Amino acid sequence: MYKSSPSFQHVTVLGSTGSIGKNTLEVLSRFPDEFRVSYLTGNKNIELLEQQVERFHPKGVVVADECSASILKKRLGVKVEILVGEDGLCEIVSRDNTDIVVSSLVGFAGLMPTIRAIESGKKIALANKETLVVAGEIITALAQKNNVRILPIDSEHSAIFQCLVGENSNEIDNLILTASGGPFFHLAMEEIENVTLSEALTHPNWKMGNKITIDSATMMNKGLEVIEAYWLFQISPEKIHILIHPQSIVHSMVEFVDGSVKAQLGIPDMKIAIQYALTYPERRASNYARANFTQLHKLTFFEPDDVKFPCIALAYRALSMGGTATTVLNAANEIAVQLFLEEKIRFVEIPKIIEAILTLHTPILHPTLEQIFITDKETRRQVLSLYEQKYFNN
Repeated sequence: MYKSSPSFQHVTVLGSTGSIGKNTLEVLSRFPDEFRVSYLTGNKNIELLEQQVERFHPKGVVVADECSASILKKRLGVKVEILVGEDGLCEIVSRDNTDIVVSSLVGFAGLMPTIRAIESGKKIALANKETLVVAGEIITALAQKNNVRILPIDSEHSAIFQCLVGENSNEIDNLILTASGGPFFHLAMEEIENVTLSEALTHPNWKMGNKITIDSATMMNKGLEVIEAYWLFQISPEKIHILIHPQSIVHSMVEFVDGSVKAQLGIPDMKIAIQYALTYPERRASNYARANFTQLHKLTFFEPDDVKFPCIALAYRALSMGGTATTVLNAANEIAVQLFLEEKIRFVEIPKIIEAILTLHTPILHPTLEQIFITDKETRRQVLSLYEQKYFNN
């Protein structure tokens, strides 16, 4: 029987009101003798954040803006410290009463807090794939310098990480990332031309936030995961592959030089990957639902269709271009998805926007952090400017 440590590990959850954040708190609640919640952060879901404060009693919270802070302060009084914005995020991850940082913010917003956490020597449980997409070279070098382990929470990268335990990296032949295929895998191209926002927001297997759900529908999510895998596992892009697996039971696989394949399987439940990252290198018992293989009947796998889902090829292209190209890929995607969520563009225009912006870009190789921020800002401005000019309708 496992005996807990006499001291707690103090956890800060960036993005606690999102899907990953809520699942993280459920995992933490199962281990009250091991973990304490130090800080929580939310965007503008003040009601949920208030509920989380009442349940987990953190030292403080971070919200998006002063208006949200004012509302929360009226509701909570002096129960917790309330900080605001990126400065608040960077502050809490740097404090001594944080041991583990769960980075589950969405998009580019997760970059600076993750950097500050690494600089402060914190253990990183990473769900914010964009951090490695936009600044993988900087992040990996910084983690090595500060002797920080980055443990993936994404189910695919957690699966690969688990498959590689005890293995030699020079014996890897291929990494195989599985993908559900999203809601449009079985549609013909002419049908995809006319999909609606509500259809794109309906994922068949996973419950996620709007941005990630749209990324899954375009399969850009899988493209970003290829880039993330490149930096996490230090393997060439030619050895990173994608397979459509609609059942989402096989979360990913590793093929070795002798031809054997290891896979990590389970029902679609983010709590399993989150718990593994938090308790690594040990496994803890859980009461999460198990896969019943007698009821699965069959597991199917398909090659992705690059014509229907061009975002995958765009991600590989950006990775091969190097430097700031992946920063451009991410920024263009974030704005394109935002425009689609606002119903200003059609679903099929998302990859067209990304391709156009990527084609216009001359990458800066080995960029500084300042150059990454400038590139991100300029890309967002460029996308919106071209949209206003109706460039993408030509």
